[in-house]
Amino acid sequence: MSTPTIHQNSAALDAADSAESHLITVTLRIRRFNPEVSAEVEWIDYRIPIDPKERVLDALHKVKWEIDGTLTFRRSCAHGVCGSDAMRINGKNRLACKTLIKDLNPDKPITIEPIKGLTVLKDLVVDMDPFFQAYRDVMPFLITKGNEPTRERLQSAEDRERFDDTTKCILCAACTSACPVFWNDGQYFGPAAIVNAHRFIFDSRDEGGEQRLEILGDKDGVWRCRTTFNCTDACPRGIEVTKAIAEVKRALITRRF
Repeated sequence: MSTPTIHQNSAALDAADSAESHLITVTLRIRRFNPEVSAEVEWIDYRIPIDPKERVLDALHKVKWEIDGTLTFRRSCAHGVCGSDAMRINGKNRLACKTLIKDLNPDKPITIEPIKGLTVLKDLVVDMDPFFQAYRDVMPFLITKGNEPTRERLQSAEDRERFDDTTKCILCAACTSACPVFWNDGQYFGPAAIVNAHRFIFDSRDEGGEQRLEILGDKDGVWRCRTTFNCTDACPRGIEVTKAIAEVKRALITRRF
């Protein structure tokens, strides 16, 4: 790694020091890339004062709003629901809005870079089109036959519990971009697509399970999984991703779901 350029808001740092407040000074080491300026990647250090109980997203806001307005990243709800601010923080896939500064050993530089396996468009922003195409390919919607019912399709609590875990996915791509198979082969559907297929395959109201199993039984489907558990470790919602993939594999063999 090349020696990073250091940017800092000197006035803010001096104010933080003189006030003897609860703020600390942290260094964000951010991977910068702007194809309109250069094909080279650059690591830049930004030193900022911040409350250690604040989040990495808050720190990124301080950099963008107070030091360098060219810094580019995605974020929307800022509360761990939209999934848009997934990035690699200290080498792990996380949501910036759910990661507290105090949990990252702020005495050392906090490294921030885009998630892996997807083309970087600028700074921390990646091309999500391949990820969402895989999601669409597994038909993530209820498939039924016959006439529409005159009332809602009822389901027992036990039947709902069967796929409850995989309903929690927020499509942040943290699991898929943590997968070494996906890094090396962009054709692999990836964990998130399989999780969302699982959510409908095991839904007692759905009648498209066989179609989805045929799709996931393809050479780019579930059999590419090497059960490294990277996806489960990366999921910010705590979904047992590897378990869900194993259940889809079992359904492919037994045709029971």
